Amino acid sequence: MFLAWLVEHATEPDTEAVRRVHALVPLTGHSARTAAWQLAEQLQVSARTPGELLSVLARDRRRTVIVLPDLHESAEPAGIEELACSLVALAHVRVIVEIRNPSARLLAEEPAVMDLAAPQWTDSDRYAAWAAAELSAGHDNSSHPDHHLAPAEVDLDDPASVCDADPVTITTAYESATDSHGGLRAAWLRSGASVTRPQVPSSRAVVLWSALGDDADPRMENELCALAREADWRVRWKRVRGDISPPWPGPVRSLSAGCGALGGTAVVLDHQGVVRLISDNDGRPAGRLQHPVPGAVAVAAASQGTVVVLDHYGRLTLHKSPTASQPSGIAGLLEAAPSPWESLAEKAARHVRGTALACTSTSLAAGSTEGEVHALTANGAESEGASRILHEGAVTALTVAEPAEGGLLVYSAGQDGRVRLWDPDREPLDSPIAERDCEVTALAAAPLDGEVALAIGWADGLVEYSVTGAGHRVRYFRPGPPVRALSVLPGGDVLIGTEESLIRLVPC
Repeated sequence: MFLAWLVEHATEPDTEAVRRVHALVPLTGHSARTAAWQLAEQLQVSARTPGELLSVLARDRRRTVIVLPDLHESAEPAGIEELACSLVALAHVRVIVEIRNPSARLLAEEPAVMDLAAPQWTDSDRYAAWAAAELSAGHDNSSHPDHHLAPAEVDLDDPASVCDADPVTITTAYESATDSHGGLRAAWLRSGASVTRPQVPSSRAVVLWSALGDDADPRMENELCALAREADWRVRWKRVRGDISPPWPGPVRSLSAGCGALGGTAVVLDHQGVVRLISDNDGRPAGRLQHPVPGAVAVAAASQGTVVVLDHYGRLTLHKSPTASQPSGIAGLLEAAPSPWESLAEKAARHVRGTALACTSTSLAAGSTEGEVHALTANGAESEGASRILHEGAVTALTVAEPAEGGLLVYSAGQDGRVRLWDPDREPLDSPIAERDCEVTALAAAPLDGEVALAIGWADGLVEYSVTGAGHRVRYFRPGPPVRALSVLPGGDVLIGTEESLIRLVPC
């Protein structure tokens, strides 16, 4: 009751920064993993394990206050105590824990202790009135049973039962299980907080479907597909860590839909600088660049089989796809002259040391640590392009689209949590087209039926998909692992790249 009062008054809009509470997780029934999932969601970051949560918060030096009531009623007190102590070790994090009997581990952190059983904090008359009210409320609530299935009724081998059950109960059951449950256990734990969020069973089914490995019981995919009939998405194909046929392409750091000679393929960059080509139809391998690109952070497919790579020093390099034809004879001699793409890359390097990259068949855009975006087109051979400061802080993601009516649209995003739209022939729009208190990690756009389909990936793991024009609604998807890369394919499907998976989704 005391913590409820504290949180209520510490989360009001006008609360001073030093008094604000940023996250509250009542721990009844929670394990360390599920508590970390809930904290990550409230703090607008993406983390699937306590370790990932600690790593993310260690990099974000903002003051953070976390409240953890009812630790004594959790499913894993020792694990949550370890998480709380690790959080306290971060100088900018404060943790308020409610527990009946503090352990030696917690007391070793030398916390400030408030014993609510001490006489100065008690009022027997008010407590009796509160207890009577709680008892009455409990009787009232008993006539309205929870929607979720009771734990005893849950079949961990049955997708329908799992998707309709209390997600915290399912998580703790799968954590302690040794059986694979037809592949559902691995898919659930891989999906993280995405499956524990409040949602209808059909949406949870899509998330599980997208995380199911190729070693799962084939019936599971069919059942999840059927359960997802009412969802906003269906899964065209997916590759997850451990898949063999076709193989998982590795952790995804950047994606680009192929064009021209690379049409029908997607360019995928992994954490070691290896650039692979895969079929966007089924995810099968279609080649790779001959050598890794050390320190690569982004890739973009250009025309004529060219792949543009950006490294962590901000340098652009050009590479020929292994599937591109190699000219010979007089054509080969002419090819020795600088290509239009080499000229574009050279001009871009004069203006920005890139942090983000995007290309179309004729255009290139790069972003900088100062929030500047520079755009060039191959059609304007003598032009140095155009630049604008569009963000506070670094540009973290870029995408470009060439609508059917002509011109170039540049979408940029940054550490400031804003997505901006800019036509280089005009001044940028005054207001962001999307904004959240959360960094953007990925952007992708493509022309679609005379409009533009746009996908935004946020640092808390949310993918937001919309199509310009009246009558279109926004669709959302959370794969579970942090979203590292996005690509919108010509028909409007979305590729989502994470450290654990590569997924092709179809908007319904």
